[in-house]
Amino acid sequence: MEKKIMAELEKCYSIAPLTYQGEQHILVAAEKKDRCILFDARGKEKATVWEGPGGAMSMVQVPGSDGAFLATHQFYSPNDAKEAKIILATPDGNGGWAIKTLVNLPFVHRFDILTVGRRNYLIACTLKSGHTYKDDWSSPGKVYVGELPGDLSGVDEENPLVLKVMKEGLLKNHGYYRVMEDGRASALVCSEQGVFRFYPPTEGDETWREEQLLDTPASDAVLFDLNGDGLDELIVLSPFHGDTAVIYQKMGDTYQKVYQYPEKAEFLHAIWAGRLAGKPAVALGHRKGARRLFALLWTGEGYSFKTIDDDCGPANIYGYSCDGKDILIGANREVNQIVRYSFEDGDI
Repeated sequence: MEKKIMAELEKCYSIAPLTYQGEQHILVAAEKKDRCILFDARGKEKATVWEGPGGAMSMVQVPGSDGAFLATHQFYSPNDAKEAKIILATPDGNGGWAIKTLVNLPFVHRFDILTVGRRNYLIACTLKSGHTYKDDWSSPGKVYVGELPGDLSGVDEENPLVLKVMKEGLLKNHGYYRVMEDGRASALVCSEQGVFRFYPPTEGDETWREEQLLDTPASDAVLFDLNGDGLDELIVLSPFHGDTAVIYQKMGDTYQKVYQYPEKAEFLHAIWAGRLAGKPAVALGHRKGARRLFALLWTGEGYSFKTIDDDCGPANIYGYSCDGKDILIGANREVNQIVRYSFEDGDI
């Protein structure tokens, strides 16, 4: 495995893929008041998208666009997110990006765009709904949904996106992960109330469908077939910003615990599932204590883990393939470094 520091970025946090000018790129943005940087797939810095205001928790490309994407701005912490919003960044044709607000949404933390046929749906999750003092969790978060117009030119702060509340009462509404199954997208959302899966409307139907997978408090989760049996395991980090990573398998109508990472990983936060070193893996990272990046694996006889990096403290991670190698990008927030890990088959 090869490790390369791509850039220094104070409190680097959010990562997203971006197709721009016909090529694969990676966006990395800061949690605090700092830059959003565009890199090519090989890790070379190409542009600064914005210098501020930061507070980027999530970034998602507008489907079908050439480099346009949505992002959160001004979510600096759970105690400093009353001014949070979702913005649109669009290439201006001169090497820069035009930024405008699509909707003000206090405490918006995660969001995504799910495509069904020719329609794009926005799903946005607020960590909480308000507070009156530091660490006040008395106003639980919500899940908002709405259809994203095909033409965003008329959407701005004065004419914002129309969103409706799909679900409320979600305490510490933190985790989000897109799930693709048979070409159809759905959303995993995690809170103190458990792990929920939301399905966007189908063709000819305007109704979102909800399914609760687990009632255990959860911070983040992913569905992924780790052991190759054709069925997705549910990998859960718990509780909120917690220290426990567990693999569940569906048995009958419920998910049952089959493996727990043997160490307490303080402030678990980063999660990504895909192929690393030529094999299925779930990469995880935690931000306190050993601040480790590691992978959960299936050995053929059982579940195990492999440490990838120590004392790196990733907030988020994202994987893809480039030049025949599996790549993992780490927004290693606790050391202010954006890192590219390159794997060949057998490295883990």
